[in-house]
Amino acid sequence: MPIIPESPPGPSPQDQLSGMRSLLALSMVMSESDDQDHILGLAATAVPSLGRCRLEGVHLIDGGWQAVPGVHATSDARGDLETQFAVLSVAGGPVAVLGRGWAWAFPLRSLDGHLGYLVASAGGEPSSAEQFLLRVLAQQAGIAIAGARQRACQRADAEQLRAANAALAETVAELEFSTTVHERLTRVAAAGEGPEGIAIALHELTGYPIAVEDRYGNLRAWAGPRRPDPYPKEPWESRERTLNEALRSSRPLRRQDRLVVTAGPRDDVLGLLALIDPGESAGRSERVALQHAATVLGLELAHLHNVAEAELRLGRDLVEELLSGASEETVLARADALGYDLRRPHRVIVVVGPVDEGFGRAVAAAMRDTGVGSLFAVRSREVVVLSDTDRPWSRFREAVRRELGGGLCRIGVGGAYDRPLDLPRSYHEARLALRLQTAVTGDHQATEFDRLGVYRLLADVGEPATVEGFVREWLGNLLDYDARKGSGLVGTLSRYLECGRSYEATTSALAIHRSTLKYRLRRIREISGHDLADPDTYFNLQLATRAWNTLAALRAERP
Repeated sequence: MPIIPESPPGPSPQDQLSGMRSLLALSMVMSESDDQDHILGLAATAVPSLGRCRLEGVHLIDGGWQAVPGVHATSDARGDLETQFAVLSVAGGPVAVLGRGWAWAFPLRSLDGHLGYLVASAGGEPSSAEQFLLRVLAQQAGIAIAGARQRACQRADAEQLRAANAALAETVAELEFSTTVHERLTRVAAAGEGPEGIAIALHELTGYPIAVEDRYGNLRAWAGPRRPDPYPKEPWESRERTLNEALRSSRPLRRQDRLVVTAGPRDDVLGLLALIDPGESAGRSERVALQHAATVLGLELAHLHNVAEAELRLGRDLVEELLSGASEETVLARADALGYDLRRPHRVIVVVGPVDEGFGRAVAAAMRDTGVGSLFAVRSREVVVLSDTDRPWSRFREAVRRELGGGLCRIGVGGAYDRPLDLPRSYHEARLALRLQTAVTGDHQATEFDRLGVYRLLADVGEPATVEGFVREWLGNLLDYDARKGSGLVGTLSRYLECGRSYEATTSALAIHRSTLKYRLRRIREISGHDLADPDTYFNLQLATRAWNTLAALRAERP
């Protein structure tokens, strides 16, 4: 008769009680954990202590096989187990594991549903008490995992709610700030405070220094501390690149220590608004305020531009009428309509510089800055200014050059006259002063007709033939020689005498070598027959050369 092996005895009641206590303590630890991997690690470590079993693996429906300690199943065995899971109920049940007499898939469950399986195996079937402990372990692990997941969801929801509240608070703050910016800038625009008021308002709103520049980089307004003096002006090519990039950008453009935005209607740049931010700390609110202020500044500059254009047209028409010799009654009536008093003494200033569209704007800006006047007309190669003041004209010239960013600028100043009918004469004098400036001094300073001395006297001679006779008497031979040879001996003599017979000054002015000057002076003595060292001869030759320059300038002025 065959002998049937007896099942191994189950744990004693004391061992069962100890296992239940350990499982209870483990359940409490697992339920307090928010880490799913930690929970599964605790459960996996506890399997061997609850009976003669080993852990084959932990499989979650939404996560697959878990990396836990004490796992014995190979990848092939896991694949075979997954096939068995497909036909296994959520209550779990027996599974086949190669080389093991007994294997069971214990369900990991919670109130929310089925989570997966904890698979344990043994050489033989464990006692019912051991199986009970394994089932309770799987159940408590499932509950702990569900609790951890629920707390994670709650934390995620709370974090999402906190983020939403923070975003909402930020949006509300931005809207409130945007409303404050809008209201403040609207008051500035309504009060007509101009670019200065906009700069001050933006500085008070942001706390950063603010600069308002015109299209050419000249400072028009500053608000805040640390104003540079002198204000740095960007080179022309770099300025054009900055304007083009800022115009294409939909947000403030960073240029070194500044955030800049163009101001003007559509593609027409009338100015630039800059927020000085060397620490690059300006945030979204400051950028929003900067863009809003740029919009208001653009409208303000467009309005000022339109007003200036209208005044410019009317003023240009008035200046042209004055220069053309229109009746006094007509020009006074037009001036009264413009609110301009022509009944005070006025003079004409002629400004010559680069031939481009920005020259007239530069002269107009310099007129405002120096208080020269407000009426001017742009002609083909010159700007004609009407002024009722007697300013230091060199300052006016430097102001024009500053607006242009450097370069050549020549100014001729006519005499002041009480009646508008005499202003064509002042214009003629200003142009004559320019021509004599070129012929006599060769520099590019401001020349006043009233300070021309003997040149002014020669220009006012009623009988030019007398002056021409005097010139022929002293310079005739040289003039004839120059006409035949195409040389410039008379010009050399004129510059030599104006330089006080200084070799160094003359060679510098004519840009010639010292030996060349000596040769020319020797030829001048030979051809003219004059002794340049004789005081009387020196006086008469200087007067003759000045008369020659004056006659040349007068001939150039004739229509």
